[in-house]
Amino acid sequence: MLRVSPRELERLMRRMGVKVTEIECEEVIFVLPDKRLVLKEPRVMVIEAQGERIYQVTGKEHEEARESAGEVEVTEEDVKLVAEQAGVSLEEARRALEETGGDLAQAIILLQARKG
Repeated sequence: MLRVSPRELERLMRRMGVKVTEIECEEVIFVLPDKRLVLKEPRVMVIEAQGERIYQVTGKEHEEARESAGEVEVTEEDVKLVAEQAGVSLEEARRALEETGGDLAQAIILLQARKG
C-alpha cells in the first residue's frame, strides 16, 4: 500500500485542480419534511473540483420538531419583502417563509441558496 504524506496529498490534489477549504460555522441545519436536524460545533469542508462544490459536514447532532406550516402567520408585507430581496415570485417567497417559520432572513438565505 502506498503511503502519502498529507503535504504530498495536498500537492497532488492541487495539481489535479481540487481545492479543499474549511468553513467556520456555529451550526448547520437540515430542514426535513417532518423535523429539523441540527449539527452543533460542525466541521464543514468544501471540496471544489471541476466547477462543482461538495460539502462534507460532521458534528454533534440533535433533532428538533418542525413547526407545522399552518401555525405560521405570514403577512403580505413579509412575502413582498422576501420576494424582492431574493428575486423570486410571491408564491416562492410565501413557501420559504412557511418553511422557515416566518423568519425573513432565513427565508431569503434559503431562496438564494436554491437559486445557486
